[in-house]
Amino acid sequence: QVQLVESGGGLVQAGGSLRLSCVASGFILEHYSVGWFRQAPGKEREGISCISRSDGVSYYEDSLKGRFTVSRDRGKDTVYLQMNSLKPEDTGIYYCATPATHRCSGRASLMDNWGQGTQVTVSS
Repeated sequence: QVQLVESGGGLVQAGGSLRLSCVASGFILEHYSVGWFRQAPGKEREGISCISRSDGVSYYEDSLKGRFTVSRDRGKDTVYLQMNSLKPEDTGIYYCATPATHRCSGRASLMDNWGQGTQVTVSS
């Protein structure tokens, strides 16, 4: 079965950090571009960042630049999202996803494989 699994979410105080992980089962993640998305309560799912198959990175929210960093560990076949200086408005469910075309994109509609999500809650 082909699936993505996120982990690393939790409850953290404002100003704190979390590192999310994304692993795959049924396929080799390093052969894919991987995007990170989040969905806040009552809002649409939005693209955060993406790392390409060649490890090029893109960020889709100006407010996250400098606080969030996407990276890949090929030895562990894992993609990470390091989140620092967290704010209450960062609260939401965070997903990793792979695009059908292998091209990075911040558009959720272009992703064809999603993890189940991991909850991130930032308290003030």
